Amino acid sequence: MSRQTSLTQYLIEQQREHGHIPQELRLLIEIVARACKRIAIAVNKGALGDVLGSAGSENVQGEVQKKLDIIANEVLIEANEWGGHLAAMASEEMDGIYVVPNRYPQGEYLLLFDPLDGSSNIDVNVSIGTIFSVLRKVGHSRGVSEEDFLQPGKQQAAAGYCVYGPQTMLVLTLGDGVAVFTLDRETGSWVLTQDQVRIPDDTKEFAINMSNMRHWAPPVTRYIDECLAGATGPRGKDFNMRWVASMVADVHRIMTRGGVFLYPWDQREPDKPGKLRLMYEANPMAFLIEQAGGAAVNGGERIMDLQPTKLHERVAVALGSKNEVDRIAAYHREANPK
Repeated sequence: MSRQTSLTQYLIEQQREHGHIPQELRLLIEIVARACKRIAIAVNKGALGDVLGSAGSENVQGEVQKKLDIIANEVLIEANEWGGHLAAMASEEMDGIYVVPNRYPQGEYLLLFDPLDGSSNIDVNVSIGTIFSVLRKVGHSRGVSEEDFLQPGKQQAAAGYCVYGPQTMLVLTLGDGVAVFTLDRETGSWVLTQDQVRIPDDTKEFAINMSNMRHWAPPVTRYIDECLAGATGPRGKDFNMRWVASMVADVHRIMTRGGVFLYPWDQREPDKPGKLRLMYEANPMAFLIEQAGGAAVNGGERIMDLQPTKLHERVAVALGSKNEVDRIAAYHREANPK
């Protein structure tokens, strides 16, 4: 039997042999991974743990919170506040930032997370997940504020997601490729099961909510119409459509076998640039996708080049296999030349 590499061993090797990460970041990633194990246990218990259903409250976006949304948020805060590696945290479920209490030492990193992505699927036992992003705090001469978090995605120090499905998996980038770890539920260890993940440049699979097609902008309609036209259309090949309505699940499929995922702007809310959150979902997923050889745009622009203006900013998203995303971006630029 080949020797198994644990998450801890992988991170130590990245720190020791390659100099990719400082010790503080390694410990932070380990704590996040440990928190995800606790969330996985709660998810797996389901009705047996009395964690299903609505919590009867709304988050800052006005969305109804599930019980597991709140549980996952609390688990991540409690796990990370005391370690001495963070200055503050921000969550999709909280209005403002959470500054590490004075009773704990403050570190140089900032942690952002969507504690339970795809929570509308919790009660129907479909794969859901946790998304996280790590930034470095710029400057140490003053206290931490919301402004410290408003950094473009290209400045991320690390990003990842956990997917809670038939297997619990952690997909991680430290800026030098993407590694996948599978949770061994018997030992409680994260075991490296794939390294240097590569997304195929070409694909015959797209993921989008087709029920919104009447609301899309022309470039998106053009792209999807060409896919639907199949082998007899301008693309000359047949496409399959997939849509889980859980970003983690849809992105994980792309990580595994390629594809393209679109959550575009639509005219129902013309003043909002998109539905997904730039800081908690789009940036970390874009970082992972690019590190695996794919691409991620908001239409015509690279997502990780966008300068955030507020903590809960929304954005349109198209990500996945590079050649498809490049085509989508080209269609947007043709429709909106600068």
